[in-house]
Amino acid sequence: MSRNHNYYVYIMTNKSKKVLYVGVTNSLGRRVYEHERGMIKGFTEKYNCHCLVYYELFNDIGQAINREKEIKKWRREKKDALIQSKNHDFAFLNEKVKYW
Repeated sequence: MSRNHNYYVYIMTNKSKKVLYVGVTNSLGRRVYEHERGMIKGFTEKYNCHCLVYYELFNDIGQAINREKEIKKWRREKKDALIQSKNHDFAFLNEKVKYW
């Protein structure tokens, strides 16, 4: 029996929206929770990237990882345009995914 899996490529920022972090996860709600509470060590902890501004859904982990790598290579302007294509005001989406 085949089981559907969900994988998310997501972008987090800090409250001033100066820094972007691109990641991949199989549980967006859990990952946002972890970022909010500083449970993710490294870059996101150092730069306070606790605010979700963008995500994409995939059913294949390979596709999700490839998309994450693609976006990470982009310049800031292109990442901003991607975010604004679905989230024009750079609104924080944490509450929208918190209980997934």
